[in-house]
Amino acid sequence: MQKISNKIFDQERSLYASKDVKISNCKFAGPNDGESVLKESKNIVVEECVFSLRYPLWHDVDFKIINTKMDELTRAPIWYAKNGEIIHSTICGVKAIRECENISIKDSKIVSTEFGWRSKELSLNNTSIEGEYLFFESSKVTLNNVKLKGKYSLQYVNDLTINDSNFDTKDAFWHSKNVVVKNSVIKGEYLAWFSENLTLINCKIIGTQPFCYCRNLKLIDCEMVDCDLAFEYSDVEATIKGKVDSIKNPLSGTITVDEVGEIINENPVYECTGKVIIR
Repeated sequence: MQKISNKIFDQERSLYASKDVKISNCKFAGPNDGESVLKESKNIVVEECVFSLRYPLWHDVDFKIINTKMDELTRAPIWYAKNGEIIHSTICGVKAIRECENISIKDSKIVSTEFGWRSKELSLNNTSIEGEYLFFESSKVTLNNVKLKGKYSLQYVNDLTINDSNFDTKDAFWHSKNVVVKNSVIKGEYLAWFSENLTLINCKIIGTQPFCYCRNLKLIDCEMVDCDLAFEYSDVEATIKGKVDSIKNPLSGTITVDEVGEIINENPVYECTGKVIIR
């Protein structure tokens, strides 16, 4: 590979359409404030670099980003890209990763509103992420040992797998389909309304009014803390360890629980046949 190292670039498209290049210890910043510095590049390695310019890696294919920082001025850094690895890096630009395919992120930190939109085959491992709208309308997403802090996370996502993770969010998983969550903590409000084929195994769920209007919802050996008005109008099969504060009008299925503060069956607008069984 051609090697480029120890340089500063601030011109627009300064390394446009680069191929078979390793870029090390470079800085993409300066008074010219040039956009799209590595747009349309292929088979590149970016290592120990600093980015402070907009839209640096659009339409890139076969790339690696290692020990690199993209600061708050690196707006929309990676769009329409394929086959990328991001390792030991920090991404702070808004709208990172959009309409991308086959992107792997490991041992990294992400602070980005609207992260991971309309992409497929995304995987995050040992990574922290903070933002507002995360993974909107993405598919084939895998999250392992991920710490997530957000607001409206994983809406309209399809084919999602989560393991050993910790989420602090609000109304996550709305309209999601085909989701499996294992050994994780999910804290939020109004979790997973209108979801379909959501399964949680050995998870801790925290927050008000979770799991309403769900279809084919399964909870296996889960714990629910501060969860009131749960399961309204949902098709659910659940085994819950401990207490649920209140359960309201489950549409169908069976909820088995150690203790429930209140079972509410009142004024349903649908025929509700769901059963609650106290162990």
